[in-house]
Amino acid sequence: MEEELKCPVCGSLFREPIILPCSHNVCLPCARTIAVQTPETEQHLPAMLHPRGPATSSGLAAAAGSASLDYDCGAGGGGGAGGAGAGGGVDHADKLSLHSETDSGYGSYTPSLKSPNGVRVLPLVPPPPGSSAAAAAAAPRGGSTSSSLTCPQCHRSASLDHRGLRGFQRNRLLEAIVQRYQQGRAAASAAAKCQLCDRTPPEPAAVMCEQCEVFYCAACQVKCHPSRGPFAKHRLVPPPSQQGAPGGAAGASGPGGGGGTKTPGAARKPPTCADHELENYSMYCVTCRTPVCYQCLEEGKHSKHEVKPLGAMWKQHKAQLSQALNGISDKAKEAKEFLVQLKNILQQIQENGLDYEACLVAQCDALVDALTRQKAKLLTKVTKEREHKLKVVWDQINHCTLKLRQSTGLMEYCLEVIKENDPSGFLQISDALIKRVQVSQEQWVKGALEPKVSAEFDLTLDSEPLLQSIHQLDFIQMKLPPVPLLQLEKCCTRNNSVTLAWRMPPFSHNPVEGYILELDDGDGGQFREVYVGKETLCTIDGLHFNSTYNARVKAFNSSGVGPYSKTVVLQTSDVAWFTFDPSSAHRDIVLSNDNQTATCSSYDDRVVLGTAAFSKGVHYWELHVDRYDNHPDPAFGIARINVVKDMMLGKDDKAWAMYVDNNRSWFMHCNSHTNRTEGGVSKGATVGVLLDLNKHTLTFYINGQQQGPPAFENVEGVFMPALSLNRNVQVTLHTGLEVPQTVRPPKLPSN
Repeated sequence: MEEELKCPVCGSLFREPIILPCSHNVCLPCARTIAVQTPETEQHLPAMLHPRGPATSSGLAAAAGSASLDYDCGAGGGGGAGGAGAGGGVDHADKLSLHSETDSGYGSYTPSLKSPNGVRVLPLVPPPPGSSAAAAAAAPRGGSTSSSLTCPQCHRSASLDHRGLRGFQRNRLLEAIVQRYQQGRAAASAAAKCQLCDRTPPEPAAVMCEQCEVFYCAACQVKCHPSRGPFAKHRLVPPPSQQGAPGGAAGASGPGGGGGTKTPGAARKPPTCADHELENYSMYCVTCRTPVCYQCLEEGKHSKHEVKPLGAMWKQHKAQLSQALNGISDKAKEAKEFLVQLKNILQQIQENGLDYEACLVAQCDALVDALTRQKAKLLTKVTKEREHKLKVVWDQINHCTLKLRQSTGLMEYCLEVIKENDPSGFLQISDALIKRVQVSQEQWVKGALEPKVSAEFDLTLDSEPLLQSIHQLDFIQMKLPPVPLLQLEKCCTRNNSVTLAWRMPPFSHNPVEGYILELDDGDGGQFREVYVGKETLCTIDGLHFNSTYNARVKAFNSSGVGPYSKTVVLQTSDVAWFTFDPSSAHRDIVLSNDNQTATCSSYDDRVVLGTAAFSKGVHYWELHVDRYDNHPDPAFGIARINVVKDMMLGKDDKAWAMYVDNNRSWFMHCNSHTNRTEGGVSKGATVGVLLDLNKHTLTFYINGQQQGPPAFENVEGVFMPALSLNRNVQVTLHTGLEVPQTVRPPKLPSN
């Protein structure tokens, strides 16, 4: 977060920050330094602006006094850090007469000073010879000039009105956060000790390295962290306990002036309107995006603008900023995980590179002397490949670390902003912060968190060629294929079928000739091959309902079979959804209603099967009788796939059924009739079929009433729902039903 709290001009923590029209912030002392005035004509330029003009020491002192631009925060008075007191020359000093190349690009004076962040800073320029400081200060007021200030970050120019720098609002929220940050940092390192000392107790820390984040005493710094070599670009700063005192004192002067240090728990004075010093902010101008007071609405420029309550807009903007932070927080978490992945790749590249070098040396040393030159070439090839991979990964690490640092700092800063209870101060910066957070989130484009290179070296040395082919010896890119990656978002189940999808990992250059998909038996048993081919999407039908299957896949090529992927667990449906199957039905069967309603064009009994096959679990479905004239005997039940389709269900040994008339029902298998039970069917009746393959029983219901004991026992195998009917009957199938929990007692057969 510290980067968010540093001025872009001086590189230090903000002191009396002001908000520029572009929403960026700058220290008030720095703003005095970079504020310039551009005369309308060169002839109005004072002689002091010309490099050949003479300058006296008294003139330099006068210019220094006039260049100290003061800032009034509404409550009056106090001077800020780096500036002069609030004297009568404030209005004149706000209009510093300099011609800046950063403002127009065509300056008569080229400033040579630069801030720590590389921003050009205009030096103080002496007044013309013979003039007094007061005259130099008053000269711009009488002349025809236009004051401006160029933002050091976005380089947009902002014109100053007659109030000068006082026309920019003070960023009280940022000032409070800087003060709180300084106090916390000073408290955390008040007694900072050297972290590398052998002495007991350690010596007090003299410096801290911002890159290493280590405290050093003077002796350890010379010994362990010299200012040369790889440490030459590291920045050594005093410990925070030594930095905090002056910075805290400067940053503690409140908007109302005064230099007193604020205590952490002290309540800040409510801010007053910049245009009406006696009025507090109470509303928010939506048009101008700024807090305003009631007097601004009655008489000022905001009288016809759209306004809303200050508190409501405060809460709304806080909510927007919090919502935007969620996205960047997720990206920061992914970036941290990505950095760990990249560092692991670095280690793997190092290890794999060493392994390849050792293997290459062993192979080449076993060959004749004629291989010596070629061996050196091949070693160079491997080294270049490794260096290339290392460079690419290091570049990614540096780039991602920079982005993560910026995002993390912005997050911490925004969280501190959200903690503030100053609505107007918050709304001064909330729009800009929300846009920054959104822009920061958009920087994490798709593919930014994926490695650009793999840790694998696709180099396999072929040592088989004859001696005359030694000079053509080279690497061949042929090795076992890598582990396929299961695409979990595309893997799914439907009824008793599962669909699996997979892909090869990125940066994989090994050829793949096909894949082998394996599935277990749904009970945790052994895996078996269910698919071999080149496709990366496969659907397996005919599985058990209410079962858990484990699946895995591997790739193969001419070098052999690669390793298995991770195992994915798939759960088939608890209940079955199916329809009548037109492909296996007798040709006289007529289906409608999306294959859920069946009738027959023949007076003879014809069989139709369902689309689901059951071999395990408990299943229940119902058939509603839409048409029935009391004469035919429809049969309901289950059958194997090869059941006879041109006679009543149950007359062969491939079907188990209950056939009914309008008064009673019978069970039938192998043309054997058993268990006659009262209770027939009529138009509007419902017949239920309960197949329990855990207990190996088949039970029937009519209108919710169980028809006798379980019709059949010891039912084992693979079965499909089945129905036989003729042209006087029409039924509609209902599936996906829960198993009945309670049943009615069966009616006893009549004598």
